Amino acid sequence: MQANDSIIVINAGSSSIKFSMYSGPALDLTMRGKIENLYSGVAHFIAQDEDNDVVGERHWRDGPLDHKGGMRFLIDFAQAHLDGHRVVAVGHRIVHGGVAHSRPVVLTAALVDELEKLVPLAPLHLPHNLAPVRSLLAMTPHVPQIGCFDTAFHVGQPAEAQEFALPANITALGVRRYGFHGLSYEYIASVLPQADAGLAHARVVAAHLGNGASMCAMDAGRSMASTMGFTAVDGLPMGTRCGALDPGVVLYLMQELGMDVAAVQKLMYQQSGLLGVSGISSDMRTLEQSDDPRAKAAIDLMVYRIGRELGSLAAALGGIDALVFSGGIGENSMSLRAAVCQDAAWLGVQLDDAANVAVNGGIVRISKADSKVAVWIVPANEELMIARHALEVVEAA
Repeated sequence: MQANDSIIVINAGSSSIKFSMYSGPALDLTMRGKIENLYSGVAHFIAQDEDNDVVGERHWRDGPLDHKGGMRFLIDFAQAHLDGHRVVAVGHRIVHGGVAHSRPVVLTAALVDELEKLVPLAPLHLPHNLAPVRSLLAMTPHVPQIGCFDTAFHVGQPAEAQEFALPANITALGVRRYGFHGLSYEYIASVLPQADAGLAHARVVAAHLGNGASMCAMDAGRSMASTMGFTAVDGLPMGTRCGALDPGVVLYLMQELGMDVAAVQKLMYQQSGLLGVSGISSDMRTLEQSDDPRAKAAIDLMVYRIGRELGSLAAALGGIDALVFSGGIGENSMSLRAAVCQDAAWLGVQLDDAANVAVNGGIVRISKADSKVAVWIVPANEELMIARHALEVVEAA
């Protein structure tokens, strides 16, 4: 990787494409941006440089923009703003890698076809992760594309943490716990020891709390258990996803209420969670500002479930040395952090209230000096983790 070489990272969602550009051997962030509101009336693009100055902005008011059109625009924009830099690879966040993919890999048309078969396991994410890959394969086939899988970090979990109590022939088909948000947890595991060397071999529970939310138990930086399972709808209540649900509820919805598969899927993925319980919003900021008792009920349920899962993950580790908050909610909601830590006092968590209130970005400890369990905030940076992996694959090739 030369000083004028760059890696572009693409993180595509159902209605947005986020991108980042990292340059030189140190992978310095030189540009970042996003296109939002794809497929809606007015798509919006904005890009900023390393100093957060806006270097590009556009609105599409003449009709909806899709992923293909969005990628075409981003390629043209990047080429016009490379300033002598050469793109050596494009890294993609791919939510699900199934059983076969446990490490970053060069993406080909054949591999994308293979990954399409996993769409039923991540219907909200995978189609949109793969759409930009297909676009770039057609438009810039000479630039290697690297797929980085959110499930890969959890592959090394103990067998009992991955298996359901189902017949072996069904387990053999790949019906097992995969876990997600692996790129976020991998990043946390890589930087936490830099903040406190004593945490390199510690028992850590990390909570990635955003519109999608999960928790992971890590021992010396290795995943040991996760709240998400076969799909990304399991575990904690999320923005619009229900989280853990008795399978009997699904049977009841279908047998007694007459709901078909599509209706149940929509209910679990798009109409539940904070939105479903509150009936107001999936956005934690909106709920925290609301006086409606349903908003409080939704937040209380999420806090309760985080506490339940924290106890379960601590048991999986045989104890806990540190608790880490990450993701949009984890990094920004001081009231949720305070509530979770209050409920976790039985584990030895002692929150420093002043430090919790004073958080203003960066990796920071928010527990008291004598807290048995250290509490940290580590801002999520999946994009940098993807750039690191892309660089490793390119250099190995």
